Amino acid sequence: MCPYRPGAPGPFRSTDPDVLVIGGGAAALCAAITARRAGCSVLLAEQAPKPLRGGNTRHARNLRLSHDAPTAFTPGAYPASEFWSDLVRATEGRADPVLGPLFVARSAEIEDWLIESGVPLQPIAGGELPESRRTAFLLGGGKTLLNRLYTLAEQLGVEIRYGCEIRDPVIESGRLVAVMASLGGASYPLRPRTLIACCGGAQANRDWLRRHWGAAAAGFINRGTPFADGKLLEDLLRQGVQPVGDPRGAYLVAVDARSPPEDGGIVTRVRAMPEGIVVDAHGCRRHDEGGDTASTRYALWGRRLADWPDQIGYLILDARGLRAAPPALYPPILADGLAELASRLGIEATRLQATVAAYNAAVRPPNAAHDDWHTVGLDPPKTSRAHPLTEPPFAAYPMRPGITFTYQGVAVDERARVRLSTGGVVENLFAAGMIMAPNLMPRGYVSGLALSIGIVFGRLAGAEAARHVRR
Repeated sequence: MCPYRPGAPGPFRSTDPDVLVIGGGAAALCAAITARRAGCSVLLAEQAPKPLRGGNTRHARNLRLSHDAPTAFTPGAYPASEFWSDLVRATEGRADPVLGPLFVARSAEIEDWLIESGVPLQPIAGGELPESRRTAFLLGGGKTLLNRLYTLAEQLGVEIRYGCEIRDPVIESGRLVAVMASLGGASYPLRPRTLIACCGGAQANRDWLRRHWGAAAAGFINRGTPFADGKLLEDLLRQGVQPVGDPRGAYLVAVDARSPPEDGGIVTRVRAMPEGIVVDAHGCRRHDEGGDTASTRYALWGRRLADWPDQIGYLILDARGLRAAPPALYPPILADGLAELASRLGIEATRLQATVAAYNAAVRPPNAAHDDWHTVGLDPPKTSRAHPLTEPPFAAYPMRPGITFTYQGVAVDERARVRLSTGGVVENLFAAGMIMAPNLMPRGYVSGLALSIGIVFGRLAGAEAARHVRR
């Protein structure tokens, strides 16, 4: 790398900005905009190149927020108490009891703040997306949100550097004193007055995944940005920052095995498991496909696939199931008969035929008005939507576990200051977004949660960093 000459600012306006924001997604932009509006000089360092800026926000489509009355974007009411109950249930009671209610209460501000910042939301009357009492949908998706917030940040005078990686933080006596910035093949020391880490989890770090998952990690597909490598997180932990969450934890969903290894996004998800059966690489069923028909099935199947041979499974449908299945990004693998389908999947034909035959023989129609199609005497059973697979053509979707984010991060206090393992906080180091989200969701998930965490704590961290600068 090119040497850094002391006193030379290199490509930066200043090597000691008031606020250095690390990251390029919603959390980082909200932090940068808030701090800049408060009068601070702000440098935003995004590791990705400009065309790939924005982290997993690029793939977002909705956000969860509390509201006591209907709005133009959210029908009905979703009071803070109900939001908090949903979060407690999803995390099995492990959400931080101080940060959680703070987050839920401040989520009520998101809608107005986004609209004022030029980010469009999907009106209820638009009809393009399903109505949701709990979440508001982004008009134009996450990329539109990013484009509008980047434009606003630039208009406000935030200095933005793409392809800029921040590493090697130095923490001394409860203060962050320096970091190293890599940009354009050169390294530069920076000494910001405050720093806000908004750089995501470690889902793109294959070494991290292998360390905690072993050989199974080779079968994972990263649904999001390839730049969420967790390296700054590891640097901070080595500097004595308090960890929170599970280093082995990961939010996994079932995605099409033909998806790209990185950055496929939400459209790669496979959703039609209740309409058929799911078999492993040997043609055997392992779980009840009708046991969960809500959106939680995505995560259930992602976690199951992680434990299957070669982390691969196949959703098998007949023509009826294919008609009932929601649209998918990739076309199904089709065949006129099960033997031909098995050959295309690399499964022993007799095994798949036997599995389907046993399943069909166990299927029973509803015997009462409130019943559903189900199986009898089958292990594992299929407890709902157990329609026989008899109508050709037969179809399959290959599936693998798709990783969305990891469940380890840094602990923060109610001012978004990063905590130290020895007690106390790093007074000028803040965090927002997925690098601190495990404080609120050390496990589990509910739709729209990640984006809301990024916006709420990005704004909070930006305000607190500016307050520290003004002291």
